[in-house]
Amino acid sequence: MEEIIRNVLETIQQFAVHTNPFIGIFIGVGLIILESIIPVLPLALFIAMNTIMFGNVFGFLLSWISTICGCMLSFYIFRKGISSHLYKHLPEDGHVLKFMRRITEIPFADLVVITAMPFTPAFTVNIAGGLSQISPRKFLAAIIIGKLPMVYFWGFIGSTFLESLGNPIILLRIGVMLVVVYVISKMVSKKFHLE
Repeated sequence: MEEIIRNVLETIQQFAVHTNPFIGIFIGVGLIILESIIPVLPLALFIAMNTIMFGNVFGFLLSWISTICGCMLSFYIFRKGISSHLYKHLPEDGHVLKFMRRITEIPFADLVVITAMPFTPAFTVNIAGGLSQISPRKFLAAIIIGKLPMVYFWGFIGSTFLESLGNPIILLRIGVMLVVVYVISKMVSKKFHLE
């Protein structure tokens, strides 16, 4: 399986290098945005592909910006397309509305940490954010900060859950990054009044 993935990545890289680099960028961005809407696609593979094809810095930036765009697109699809219809058909005292209120009132720092964790399903966070009444400004700020360590993890540190569990240095790095992200989110929340 690993050899198949490596062959696919090499083929895409050769195609992008020998034809037009903008096609490679379009493919890299498009796959990550699509993953935010279709959760069965492997985000880790797409981020690794961008890092391999475009280098550590540009591949990281491309993946980070793409995942922010994809998350916000997914957020707005559920906010504009489904949220209003859902609330019309739910009882006022139902469990779903209580759950949506809890999501709406989630502290900013907690939302950032949830989005920063590499194994949190982004699609679920996007759906919950879109269906709740959380402000788009608060959601966007959380995604911008939270996706930094997540993209770093998948692009530079490892691509499988088992690898990360077997290497305590990787877990330590992720732990430190989550603490840093939490502290930054507290400062951003206070400065921009996101609560």
